[in-house]
Amino acid sequence: MYGNNQILKLEKLRKVFGGVVALDDLSFEVGTETITSVIGPNGAGKTTVFNLLSGYLQPTKGAMIYKDRSLQGEKPYKIASLGIGRTFQNVQIFPDMTVLENVMVGRHLRSRTGMLFSALIPSFLRPEEKRIREDAVRCLAFVGLEHAADTPAGSLPLGNQRMLEIARAMAIEPDLLLLDEPASGLNSRETIAMGELINRIREKRVTVMLVEHDMELVMEISDRVAVMNFGRLIAEGTPREVQENQEVISAYLGE
Repeated sequence: MYGNNQILKLEKLRKVFGGVVALDDLSFEVGTETITSVIGPNGAGKTTVFNLLSGYLQPTKGAMIYKDRSLQGEKPYKIASLGIGRTFQNVQIFPDMTVLENVMVGRHLRSRTGMLFSALIPSFLRPEEKRIREDAVRCLAFVGLEHAADTPAGSLPLGNQRMLEIARAMAIEPDLLLLDEPASGLNSRETIAMGELINRIREKRVTVMLVEHDMELVMEISDRVAVMNFGRLIAEGTPREVQENQEVISAYLGE
């Protein structure tokens, strides 16, 4: 078990782009099997945190410790194999592939042979390919998209595309799931469904960390909330504690 029941620890994380400081000695921890929301005004550095954690960027300095293991220098595919799943603010799916095939791409990370070899499907691999397909169908059922398995992914409405991204991320069997603005562009009914899904993910003993602007959703589902402004952590605590923090109020209202 990783120390103090924390699955992730950020220690004085700093990221500089040219002369712009995107993250400024950011430090906080994420508890195992919790829902932690990262909030803040636009440009606060929230998505930069996710890009560092998933290996798309490397920190200028500082540490990212996941299950007592440093993530520095690891490639995105390696980080995914360690059990960190990811969705994106702008949905990233394979639009010309079916919904089921999109999820199977994620599931191949847990196969013995990988997607490239399985694409040829020689006879000795067919049992494993069948298992991958069955697992992908279960992931679709979990998010309520099993009925659309054979539909081209690009034809889905935005709300279902976001659910598809989550299904694909869940296919890698993550212990930590990073959701980048999962409610962006959703209507109120879809946002409620997204909140219910995130709670079900946590019930599967998956830790969830999300960046989100919908404060009603954040306050409804979060165990902890971390608030960023200009690359710094300005507050961290329960939803109620954060709501009552004067520095947080000032950051959002511009006082």
